[in-house]
Amino acid sequence: MRKVSRLSRFNVASLSLGLAFLYLPILILVIYSFNASRLVTVWGGWSLRWYHEFFNDRAMIEAAWMSLRVAVSSATIATLIGTLAAVALSRGERFRGRTLFSGMLYAPLVMPEVITGLSLLLLFVALNAERGFWTVTIAHTTLTMCFVAVVVQSRLGSLDRSLEEAAMDLGYDPLRAFVAVTLPLIAPAIVAGWMLAFTLSLDDLVIASFTTGPGSATLPIRIYSEVRLGVKPEINAICTLVIALIAVVIVIASLASKLSSSQGESAAPL
Repeated sequence: MRKVSRLSRFNVASLSLGLAFLYLPILILVIYSFNASRLVTVWGGWSLRWYHEFFNDRAMIEAAWMSLRVAVSSATIATLIGTLAAVALSRGERFRGRTLFSGMLYAPLVMPEVITGLSLLLLFVALNAERGFWTVTIAHTTLTMCFVAVVVQSRLGSLDRSLEEAAMDLGYDPLRAFVAVTLPLIAPAIVAGWMLAFTLSLDDLVIASFTTGPGSATLPIRIYSEVRLGVKPEINAICTLVIALIAVVIVIASLASKLSSSQGESAAPL
């Protein structure tokens, strides 16, 4: 029998300190979002006052709505393009320029966001494009489609291609076999990729600040402009709502990943 190693006190202490370092500031922010006091650092009792202030702040609501529109649009476009790219890399043979295509696709993973944002700004200026909703959406699509491609390609790599080949032996053409067999199996990975792209777009600040225009500020840009003048308790409430939204997205993405793994295991014996 394999011996099960136990966690030492040092490992437990290190893990506890690491988790506290990551999540204790977030917990404090969430608690102080229910603070009744106008002073951020002074506790004045429990209250929903600042959530009420947020929902009555027209500028913040418009920025939040702008962020949601951009996140949904860019995540949908990035999922479509990223999935097609993943299929091309996984199912395509060694076509000419494959290495260059892979490098260009995954470049945003390691490219500093300042460089990406500045290069997109210069592109939009050269094209004389009016900066606003669509420029931010295009920029976020450029940023997030590589993450979708990585998620979908990893799922495609673990699938048994004999399932698709069996469908073609039964009379399906390659496209119908992909839609009927492969697409349902990779659907959880596609959903997980969409959620990851949505989350990355929702909290992006650097690239959006380069590509946005007057009247189209996203929520992170609005929060950053408010924080520079001093942290208001309303900011804590806004950040808490964003944390809750992202937490829900992460949970759904985790469930989708588990479903994808279970489908792969059930399909393997076939």
